Parts: sequence; structure tokens; C-alpha cells
Amino acid sequence: MSAAPARPVRVVVCDDQMLVRTGLVTIIGAQPDMEVAGECADGRAAVDLARKERPDVVVMDVRMPVLDGIEATRLLAGSGVRDPVKVLVVTTFNLDEYVYEALRAGASGFLLKDAPPDRLLHGIRTVASGAALLDPEVTRQLVGRYASRIRPSEDGGDREVPLTPRELEVLRLIADGLSNSEIAAALVISQETVKTFVSRILSKLQLRDRVQAVVYAYRRGLVS
Repeated sequence: MSAAPARPVRVVVCDDQMLVRTGLVTIIGAQPDMEVAGECADGRAAVDLARKERPDVVVMDVRMPVLDGIEATRLLAGSGVRDPVKVLVVTTFNLDEYVYEALRAGASGFLLKDAPPDRLLHGIRTVASGAALLDPEVTRQLVGRYASRIRPSEDGGDREVPLTPRELEVLRLIADGLSNSEIAAALVISQETVKTFVSRILSKLQLRDRVQAVVYAYRRGLVS
């Protein structure tokens, strides 16, 4: 008996520019493994639509009327949200504060609108799978760009982090932008063991993915 076909990735598109929104909807809707669950033109509508449709991914613009994309992301995917929705922020503005605030708000990834369609589609599939869009090299660049602006929280520090010394070591390497294979080589352990450590870290700290782990480590002053 053949396996049942995989359910298509359901996507909500939110952008206040009709031409851009139509283009995104057309590109996404043309994919055999995706379907557009809805579209809207402002952040408030995005929150309402996503809560109603429960898509796999929301493609979210940043600058929009009524409610901006950062706040909409926070309402859908931020800390304390009981049933978060995965958000891929797509914007024309490549500014440090937008990148950082989007990820801190709970976004699973960040893309520029001038990225080619295949990168957008890869980003949607990556985020839908539960992974962060940022690969290790992008993480290194991102951290290098805004890390100096991230102030460690006053109550930060190792004593406040419920991790074992080994887990803390792995977290610091994640924050440095190392991949699982690089962490395995650095610690002389297997990649499967690294995956286990990463899973434990995310679970203990109640983080969704590696992007949040990077932000957490810098906010806690665990790396500099």
C-alpha cells in the first residue's frame, strides 16, 4: 500500500503592498506542496486570520498599518503564547533592529523581499518543518552585527540558567554559530549526542529553535 501524500504546507501571507502580496501568493500557490490559507494587509488582520486558520507558516511584513509585523509576530509566536504560530518575517528593510526585534518577538526566520523565489520557498519549508531559517553562517553574521546592542538582563548569568555544565557549553557554541557537526568536533562527541543536547537545551529553556537559543544566550550574558 502506498503512503498517503503529505499534507501541503498552509501559508498565510501578510503584506500591506497589494503588488507584493499578490506576487507572494502567486509564487506560494503554484507550489504542489503548499497552499495559501489566506492573505491580509495589516498586522491586526494577520493575527486574527492566523488564529482562525492555524496555518503552518505566516509570511509577515514588518512595516504595516494598524499593527506592525513585529508586534503581530509577538502576539502569534512570542513568549507566553500558548499555541504559537511559526512566523517568517519578510521585509525590504535590512536593519539590525528589525532583525533582532523580529527574532526576539518569536519569528523563526528573517528574509529580505529581494531574495529569489527559491530562497523564499526554502524558507517557508524550513520554518514549517520546525527548524530555524538561519543557518550557522548566517547566525554568525547576524550575531556579529547586533550582539553588541543586546544588553544582558540584570538577573542573567550561569546561576539563573537551569542547564548542566555540558549543556551550557553546547549552548555557548550554538550562540557562536557552530553547526551540530562543528560542535561535535569541538567537544569530541557524536552528532547524535549533540542533537540530544540541543533538544534538552531547547526543552529546558522552553525555546522553539536555535535562533531563540542564540538570543537567549546573549540576553543572559553567557557569551559576549
